[in-house]
Amino acid sequence: MSIWAIIGIVSATALIMEFVAWATHKYVMHGFLWVLHADHHKKDHYGFLERNDTFFLIFAIPSMLLFIVGGVKGLHTPYLWIGLGILVYGLLYFFVHEVFIHQRIKWLRNTNNAYFLAIRRAHKVHHKHLGKEHGECFGMLIVPMKYYREAKRILAQQRASAPRTA
Repeated sequence: MSIWAIIGIVSATALIMEFVAWATHKYVMHGFLWVLHADHHKKDHYGFLERNDTFFLIFAIPSMLLFIVGGVKGLHTPYLWIGLGILVYGLLYFFVHEVFIHQRIKWLRNTNNAYFLAIRRAHKVHHKHLGKEHGECFGMLIVPMKYYREAKRILAQQRASAPRTA
């Protein structure tokens, strides 16, 4: 298998995972497994871990199984690379959702990037609903364009009102 095929499989899998995560968030987390996700929507979080963190395992187990199967079947099969794509999405999820959005680890607090501000805003809109009903913005990396336009407008206003330096 060529390096370009491997990069393509890993990239495509990571992209597809955004849609899998969206569907899982909307129909499973806000559906029959709300009991695990509900604490993530509470204003008061008790401790560092939440029941919602169980979903980490739900997504990690297929990745681990694909690594095992890929290791047995060999590098010429797509299993290992699909597992790596799921892992890549999991890492993106960790840094964007846990670190950047929810600040569970105090890194990456400030940004002047419209895309990251749009992600943060869309997630805030998602969390305005404390129950499992009436949710919106279930994605993480792909958010409605209106949030991106709003972020660009806010950044432009901030630049226009910033003091000029000579």
